[in-house]
Parts: sequence; structure tokens; C-alpha cells
Amino acid sequence: MAKEKTVYVCTNCGQESPKWAGKCPSCGQWNTFVEEVVRKEAPVAKHVAHGIESIRSKPQLLHEITAGEEQRIDMGDEELNRVLGGGLVEGSLTLIGGEPGIGKSTLILQTVLRLSQKKVLYISGEESARQLKLRADRIPHPANSDLLIACETSLEQIFTNIKNTAPDLVIIDSIQTISTETIDSSPGSIVQVRECSAPILKFAKETGTPVILIGHINKEGSIAGPKVLEHIVDTVLQFEGDQHYMYRILRSIKNRFGSTAELGIYEMRQDGLRQVSNPSELLLTQDHEGMSGVAIACAVEGIRPFLIEVQALVSTAAYGMPQRSATGFDLRRMNMLLAVLEKRVGFKLAQKDVFLNIAGGLKVNDPAIDLAVISAILSSNMDTEIEAGVCMAGEVGLSGEIRPVNRIEQRISEAEKLGFTRMLIPKHNLQGLDRKKIKIELIPVRKVEEAFRQLFG
Repeated sequence: MAKEKTVYVCTNCGQESPKWAGKCPSCGQWNTFVEEVVRKEAPVAKHVAHGIESIRSKPQLLHEITAGEEQRIDMGDEELNRVLGGGLVEGSLTLIGGEPGIGKSTLILQTVLRLSQKKVLYISGEESARQLKLRADRIPHPANSDLLIACETSLEQIFTNIKNTAPDLVIIDSIQTISTETIDSSPGSIVQVRECSAPILKFAKETGTPVILIGHINKEGSIAGPKVLEHIVDTVLQFEGDQHYMYRILRSIKNRFGSTAELGIYEMRQDGLRQVSNPSELLLTQDHEGMSGVAIACAVEGIRPFLIEVQALVSTAAYGMPQRSATGFDLRRMNMLLAVLEKRVGFKLAQKDVFLNIAGGLKVNDPAIDLAVISAILSSNMDTEIEAGVCMAGEVGLSGEIRPVNRIEQRISEAEKLGFTRMLIPKHNLQGLDRKKIKIELIPVRKVEEAFRQLFG
């Protein structure tokens, strides 16, 4: 006979507790425990011989285990293949998370529509079959697409559909809408997400069928039920971007079959998402000749270099208290760079408003764009433009020194490819650099003052 008991589960990390607590002892978050009713099935007697359960597998020596290349499915999308590490691994469980309306379902739907050689079962718990049909009609795809649609939220019925159709790939949109009859809690709760994900993982591993889960993120920007779900799945992809801009970035947060340093860039259009193979050309399309406050930085996201445009505006504070605003850049780091300018270089910016923007709606965390940030700020403050054809890369330290950056060869190659003639780099990065193969003029700088002298004379 089934027994019921009540537990309290942390909605942030999944920690269980027999009683309510104000602060989670695992993740330290406050007011995250919610009450969940868990039904425990009566234990089934196991066949035990001499106190030891029957052994399903035996230990093996490491050198006896054979390891080969993972069998991967070409998704027909270069950006998605790159982020996955070369394609979707058979028998893997992949989670794609992102904000509502960012394009997760559109990305997956347009990808599976191109897989004409694979039978794909698309489980939709949020949209009706008619809504999916309307979306698919906007996306160009071959007429012979072997895509099956099932609108279902019951885990037991989903496995019935899988058994009847025997698909090569299963899509579940979204995992927060799926529930199992063995648990009384509501769909989307920590207990439901965990109890539904475990059988799905078992199915993927035993049958070798890859499964893609689509998940929502909470207000903190992490996947709902994050620790529970991230530990279960093999790959976690984050689909991010600003709905007011056309660019979307697909990042790999966890990948058991590839690198987490890759990212893919897409452009949102009326007929779906378009792959952006060279984002630098799109981010630098504007002509800013004769305008101050604009500097070009060579950033690296993951292992992919691209040039971005840093815009700054410095003006006299009109309301007494100076304003500091940054879009796409860490505001605290910008305040630190302003303090370096004032203390080490001698520019008085304490009574001026400073506004900073990374063009294109990108959010960049690469410290190598520090040099471009302070150059754009100084250019706006002096109302002097930076010469065309100049880009830069360098991290700024608290003492005003230009610190070396990683992947300098890729940054230089990207600047050469886009026709830049001069590039400011940290002096320390010249060590071990073969300058004979480099066509662009490299200007090594050691301090912030040297960089400003090269830019503004």
C-alpha cells in the first residue's frame, strides 16, 4: 500500500528537509523551501542470496575497457553542431534553457525539420498541434520531413507514444510541463522535474535514443530546478539574448561529450533563426568616421574571437550627482576603470556622467576589452575620434598597466581578416609571437599612458 509523506524542498537547489527552514543549508538562499507531498510505494521483496543482491555487472580493469568515438548525429546546423562538440551524441540527454520567447522552440523545431533522414517525435506540453503547424509553416523546410507531433503532459502517455512510434530522436517541450501519476505535486515542481527526468535519462541510455529537453529559466537567470536537472543531463545549453535585438547566443554550460568553451550566434528573423558565421562583420557595419567615443575591441567568447564596437558618452553632470550606466558591460568594472583613469592617468571624471554601451545588444565578460572601454571614454571626454582601422585588446590593471590576454593569435587573425591596419596589444603578448606571418601593424603598450599616446598623440 502506498504511503504519503510531506517533505520541504528548496526550489533553488533541490535540497530536501523534513521540516521547513528559513535558510537553505545547502545553497544559502532564503525563503526557498516549499512543501511537497511524496508518495512512497511499498517496498518490493528482493531476491537476496547469502545477504548479497544479485549482481547485474562485474567490475572491470581500466585497460580492459574499450573506448571509441561517440556516434553523433549531424543536426544540419553548423552553430549547434559546434556547441554540441560535433553533433548530437546518440543516447545523450540534452537540456536547452532560456527566457520565455527567446526562440528555444523555434531553434529546435527548425533544426529537426531539416532532419529528413531521422524519425523525430516532438512532445509539446505548452503548444497545440495547430500552433506548431503555424510556426513550422513560417520556417523553410523540406516537404518530406518525418516529424511526429504529440501534445501530451503525462510521462506515462509519453512513453506509450515512444513505444508505438520508435523514434530516432525525442524532443520534450518543456520539461516543466511534464508530470507523472506516481507523484501528487504539481507540474514544474522540484519533485516532478526530478522524477520525470530520471526515467527519461534511463530510456535514453538503454535504447541509445537521444533526447532534447527544453526548460525555462527563473527570475535569477538560471534554469528552473537547476541543480536537480543539471546533474541528471549530459549537456546543458543556454540560449540567451535580448528580445529587443536580433542576435541570440547559444552557450554550452555543461558538456560531457565536448568543450564548454564554444558558442553559436544566431540572428532572429521572420522565417526563423539564421546562423551567423561571421558576427564581426554584422557588429561593425556602421561607419563612425569623424565620431568620438567609439573604439573597436577584439573580444573572445569561449574560443571564438570577434570584433565589437564599444561606445561611450561623457558629459557634465547636469543634476549634481554624476550618473554611471553600462549596457552589455559590468558596471562595477567600469567604475574601477574610471578610478584607474583618475588616479593613474590624471583625468578628472568625478563630476561627469559616463554612459557605456556594447553595440548590438551583446553582453561581454572578456576583460580584454578594458583597453577599448577606457579609450572610448577618453575619446568622448576629449571629443576626439580614434583613427579608423585601429582595434585593440588588453586588460587594465589597478596600477594602470596593460596586462596580457589569452588567444592573442586568434584576435590578431580576426582583425586582419576584417581589414584593420593597426592593433594595440599588451607588450607581454609579443613573447613567442611569430611577427613574420602577421600583416597587421602591432603596437605593443605597457601602460595606459602609452596607449593614449599612440591613439591621440
